This record gives sequence, structure tokens and C-alpha cells, in this order.
Amino acid sequence: MRRPGDELPTAGRLVAFDLGRVRVGVALSDPSQVVASPADTLDVADLDRGDAMDVAGLATRLAEVATTHEAGGIVVGAPLGLDGHEGEAAREARAVADALRERTGLPVRLVDERFTSTQAERTLIEADVSRAGRRRVVDRVAASVLLQGVLAAHDVRRRGTA
Repeated sequence: MRRPGDELPTAGRLVAFDLGRVRVGVALSDPSQVVASPADTLDVADLDRGDAMDVAGLATRLAEVATTHEAGGIVVGAPLGLDGHEGEAAREARAVADALRERTGLPVRLVDERFTSTQAERTLIEADVSRAGRRRVVDRVAASVLLQGVLAAHDVRRRGTA
């Protein structure tokens, strides 16, 4: 799902977005790209246009987040189908990634995020977080799961073991 020129830097802060119709989870890496941390949950229900997401509005809002956190690269979750094909949500994620690339000039990588929300939910249940508490944080935890996977791949590349 990479485009030429979208190689993420292996140093400096990365920001990840777990896109949804109602909320977007935000996670940040530390500058040395060792740890991904849940950062925020953005309410984006006002950008839902029924049949389609307001890609321009969402990209503008997310670009502001990336700029505020001085990100050197952006990761966007693309929810592929279980068979690996792009559905409507993945096409919208690609459109948001393209718009983010244009607005920020930063490398943007789409990453398969099929199971990040499930993994985040399990982590929160194991931590004994209440159902109401999980609802408030699951999107940002899912974004951190997504970003931690990217950081792990970067670590493998840096060590030359890939």
C-alpha cells in the first residue's frame, strides 16, 4: 500500500490515525520511534456526509494534528476486507492519505488495520477497563496498536534483520 516517496523516516515523531465515521483515534511515537502511545480521540461525526466522508475536511483536521505534534511522517489505517481487498472504507482511507500527503508534504503510509480495534478491545478488557471507559479510548488505543506495528517493522529494518 506504499507509494513512491512515502518511505517513513526511521527517526522523529510519527503520528497514526485510526479512521472512523464517528471518531478518529490518534497515536504518537516518541522521537526515537520505540514506543507508540495513545494520544487523542477526535470526534468527526460532523464530517460524515451520509454516503461519503468529507475527505477534504477530515484531511485538513488531521493535517493540523500532525503539524501540532511536529510529525515527520503519518500512518493511516486502511481497513481491508478479510479477503485483503479494498472496500469503501479503505478507499476513503486512501483518499484521506492522498489529501494528507498533499496538505502536509509528509510521507504517508497506509497500513492494513483489520484487527487493530479487536486487539485494542482485548487489551482494554485485560486491563479491566469498564465498558464505558473502553468506548472512550478504544480508537486511540487502536491507533497505537497500528503505529506500534510500524515501529516494530522499522526496528527490524534498522537492525538489518529483514
